[in-house]
Amino acid sequence: MTGIILAGGENRRMGTDKAFLEFKGRLLVEHIIGVFAELFGRTIIVTNNPERYRGYDVEVVQDALAARGPLTGIYSGLKQSRDELNFVAACDMPFLNPALIKFMAGAAGGYEAVVPQVGKFLEPLHAVYARRILPVIGSQLQQGEQRIRELFPRLHIRYVTEAEIVRFDPLKRSFQNVNTPEEYKEAACSD
Repeated sequence: MTGIILAGGENRRMGTDKAFLEFKGRLLVEHIIGVFAELFGRTIIVTNNPERYRGYDVEVVQDALAARGPLTGIYSGLKQSRDELNFVAACDMPFLNPALIKFMAGAAGGYEAVVPQVGKFLEPLHAVYARRILPVIGSQLQQGEQRIRELFPRLHIRYVTEAEIVRFDPLKRSFQNVNTPEEYKEAACSD
C-alpha cells in the first residue's frame, strides 16, 4: 500500500502553507510523513510546489490535470502509485491514527474505496482508494465535476462506521484538519 499526501491547497483561510506549520516540534508535513513511514513502503506527495518537498524521502508529483482540487490530487497520486490500494490524507491532519488506518486498509478487500463516515459526513481525505478507479475519476474530471462526493455513487465502497472509528479513535480526531489560524491554535494546544 502507498500513502498519498495531498498538499496542493491554496491555503486561503490560513494565509500560509499549512504543510509547513509547526506542530509539536515538527512541521505538519514531517509529522504525516513520519506516520506514513511506519505504515507504508512508499509515500507520494501531490503538490503544485514540488520544490518545497525536495528534501524529504518521498516521491513528489504535480497535478496530472489542469483542473485543481482534491479529486485531481487523488487522481494524480493514484496515477503515480504502483500499488492497487492507497491511503490518501490531506497535509493538514495532525491527529492521524495508525491503528485506524491499519483497520481501514484491512477492510479494503473487494472494495474500490474505504471511507469513514461520522454522522452524515464522509471523510474522503482520510480514505483508502483502489488504483483501478483511475478511469472513473478521469471521466468525472473530464465532465467538469470536481466534487469527490459525486464519485462515490459510481464506486463499490466500504463505509467505516462511527462505532468502528471510536474503537481506535474515541474522540474522532483523525479527521480534524487545520484550515484557519484558530483551528491551528486549537490543535497545537491539545494533547
